[in-house]
Amino acid sequence: MSLQGKKVLVGLTGGIACYKVPYLVRDLMRQGAEVRVMMTKSATKFITPLTLETVSGYPVAVDMFPEREFVGTRHIDLANWPDVVVIAPATANFFGKIASGVTDDLLTTVVIASPVPVMVAPAMNPQMWQHPTTKRNAAYFREIGYEVVGPAEGDMACDHVGIGRMVEPREILAAIERLLGKKKSVPTNQTKAVLTGKRLLITAGPCREPIDPVRYISNRSSGKMGYALAEAAVQLGATVTLVSGPSRLSAPSGVDFVPVETTDQMYQAVSQRFPDTHYLIMAAAPADFAPSQAAAHKIKKQQAEMQLSLSPTVDILKAMGERKKDGQVLIGFALETDDGIANARRKLKAKNLDMIVLNNPLDANSAFDHDTNKVTIIQPEGDPEEWPLDNKSNVAFKLLEKIAGMA
Repeated sequence: MSLQGKKVLVGLTGGIACYKVPYLVRDLMRQGAEVRVMMTKSATKFITPLTLETVSGYPVAVDMFPEREFVGTRHIDLANWPDVVVIAPATANFFGKIASGVTDDLLTTVVIASPVPVMVAPAMNPQMWQHPTTKRNAAYFREIGYEVVGPAEGDMACDHVGIGRMVEPREILAAIERLLGKKKSVPTNQTKAVLTGKRLLITAGPCREPIDPVRYISNRSSGKMGYALAEAAVQLGATVTLVSGPSRLSAPSGVDFVPVETTDQMYQAVSQRFPDTHYLIMAAAPADFAPSQAAAHKIKKQQAEMQLSLSPTVDILKAMGERKKDGQVLIGFALETDDGIANARRKLKAKNLDMIVLNNPLDANSAFDHDTNKVTIIQPEGDPEEWPLDNKSNVAFKLLEKIAGMA
């Protein structure tokens, strides 16, 4: 059991995602953890304390000063008890309170008073998550060392679709295991901070080009390689910005996370940040073509064939290659199924790259949606380097250590 003997304090704030938390508590206990629960009064509107007490086997803490109970320094006792505090779901209200130092209930007081790591799983409407205030607060959380897990993309209880839903309990469990050191992915011989002082801009995931309000053109990219690079870069000492298309992955702790949807949005995000970047690593899979015009309303199914007119999208990496200054390093990824090395070399030259990483989705357990990857490293000079199939995390560390010192 990966969390044997660990103490986990789970806090719920007021959101519909509260219904998922009993599953998280159950999974934590199955991994050997001892779990206590605290709730805001708003959270009790979505799920009862009795449910969490039944699952955890302990009373649930709600009130700062409960009647007919000796409380003393209850908030300090709770704050000092666990090995980690996990707030799931975490609302926009919670983000605002903690970022402002407001402790007007038991849960926020415990979080502020706790000397142990804090993990936060956001859950809110997409507009609320994208609001500048929430984005600022989330960035501040990461700055002070909080682990922000998610949010994920999907359907909302409010009938909206977008980024804002709480990640699934199994993802929070995995993040807790990583945080407590039971599944640390950094190879023991690769922990040197070789990128200290460097600013890395990394792209990941697919882009979506709308056909109408319902349909879009996209690809099978999961974003795993780009997210692995971002996580590894942080652990190697870099300042990291991750620009990601839609992905079900959680943003790694310590990165400046910039979610985008379309290729043009990714282009704008990269363009804005590129001038102050030492390394740009384009691991994303932006679209090559987009509908020439997206329909304002859902296109109805008809008996006749429908033809879709497509126009080329901006080539982000080529555009950055044309703007590259001395001291900047550009690294691209090439996904090829035929004549891989020849095609990758052409891209390397045409886009003014310093390195290109070639992979083939037809290779077993490689590229799309796999946790492993088999890559070939190609630079302007020298022979291609074929690396064996390996975990994407290991590939990320190996690649970053190879490029360290180039900028």
